[in-house]
Amino acid sequence: MTVRVPAKVNLQLSVGPLRDDGFHDLVNVFQAVSLYDEVTASESDRVEIVCDHADVPLGADNLAARAAHALAPGRGVRLEIKKTIPIAGGMAGGSADAAAALVACDALWNLGKTREELMEIGGALGSDVPFALLGGTAVGTGKGEVLRPMVAAGTFHWVFALADGGLSTPQVYGECDRIREATGEQAAWPSLSGPLARALADGDAAALGAALVNDLQPAAIMLRRSLHRTLDEGRELGALGALVSGSGPTCAFLAADEMHARELAVSLTSCREAVVASGPVPGAAIV
Repeated sequence: MTVRVPAKVNLQLSVGPLRDDGFHDLVNVFQAVSLYDEVTASESDRVEIVCDHADVPLGADNLAARAAHALAPGRGVRLEIKKTIPIAGGMAGGSADAAAALVACDALWNLGKTREELMEIGGALGSDVPFALLGGTAVGTGKGEVLRPMVAAGTFHWVFALADGGLSTPQVYGECDRIREATGEQAAWPSLSGPLARALADGDAAALGAALVNDLQPAAIMLRRSLHRTLDEGRELGALGALVSGSGPTCAFLAADEMHARELAVSLTSCREAVVASGPVPGAAIV
C-alpha cells in the first residue's frame, strides 16, 4: 500500500510566550505544496523502516514507525520511505512520513479509521502530522495541531532553496527564546494575520508575499548565518516574498507565476539546490 504525502510551507508562524510545559502557543498557517515523499507499507512480523536516504533513522524512534505502533500496537509492518522532502529542512518531512504511514497502515490492515481519527492519533505524535493528513491550506493553533481549513483561491508558485544539513526544531525554538530574553522582547499573544488571510482568499500572490512572516526566522538565521544571504538573493531576483520555512534551514520564495518560479530557481546560487513546487495540494493519499 503506497501513500504519497506533501511537504508544507509556513506562510505565517507566530510564536507566543514560552508556556510552563515548555511549548509555545502558535498561530501557524500551513500550505501543502507539490514536493512529495512516498511511503509503502507491506506485511511483516515486526515494524521495520527502509529508506533511500542515509540520514533517516531506521529504529523505533523513526516517526513513521511510531505512527504504525500508535495505530495498532504489536502489529508488524515494513515501511519503505522514498524521500524528496528535505530532512530537518523545516518542511515537515518526518511528520509527512508519519501521516503517510498512518494512511498506509490503516488501509493495509483494513482498520477503517476516519481521517479525523487518524488526525487525532497524528496529533499525539507531532503538531505537524495532522496537517500532512489534511493538506490544502489551514491555520493551526495551540501547538499547531488544532486545525481550521482556510480559503485559498488559485495556485501559488514556490521556489525552495535547499541547504546542506538540517536544523534542530527544538534548538531553533530555544534560540528564539534566548534572543527574546536577551533583547527584552515581550512575545505577543499570536493571532491570525488579516492581510495574509485576505491575500489567500483573493488569490493575490503579491499581497501574500508581502504578508509572509516567521517569528523563528531570526533564530534560524542566527544558527545558520548563510540563510541571510540566500533570502537576500531571492529578493534581489524578484521574489514576491521570502522567508525561512518553519524552523529552517530551507528558504521559501513566492513567485509571480510558474515561469517566474522556474527562472528564479535556475538563478539562485547561494544554496545547495533550488526546487519548484506549487500549492495548495491535497494531504496524504493512496496512489
